[in-house]
Amino acid sequence: MLKKDYSKTKKVCKVTFSLPSTAVQDGAEVRVLGDFNGWAWQSGLVMKAGKTEYTASTELALGANYEFRYAINNERWENDWAADAYVPSPFDGINNSLVSVSAVVDGELTGKADGGKKVKATGAPKAEKPAAAAKEEAPKAPAKAKAPAKTTTAPAAKAKTAKAPAKPKAKETPKK
Repeated sequence: MLKKDYSKTKKVCKVTFSLPSTAVQDGAEVRVLGDFNGWAWQSGLVMKAGKTEYTASTELALGANYEFRYAINNERWENDWAADAYVPSPFDGINNSLVSVSAVVDGELTGKADGGKKVKATGAPKAEKPAAAAKEEAPKAPAKAKAPAKTTTAPAAKAKTAKAPAKPKAKETPKK
């Protein structure tokens, strides 16, 4: 499971990864490996065992999607059962878990980074500035399309067809 905590002062999100103990054998060492640490066991996030789950946290730069998996004893892999998405890995028939860290545009969180496209990230995401520019334009179009629908005197059935599609809601909201 993923828990996201967006910073009010920095362009980062603290992501807490958790894996149920039922997915891990007793005494196992579990680490989170992914784009954000070069998929290396040595630099993987060490997960601490709790009563019901293993957890680890890290800060990730906003505006990117990060692939990751849980490595158990550096031998067995597990996906996050509640990841934001799953994407094919370079290995046939295997998917990686994906955590999408929203970008902030004009003080508001966007949905998925870079229009939902997969972005490889090994530090600050290269797609951060283009994603922000694209997201600035997107909210303006639905706002203009909705204005005439509110002022029209046409019957309700015609007013429905004039409305723009609803803006997708972001999965996570920042803490205040």
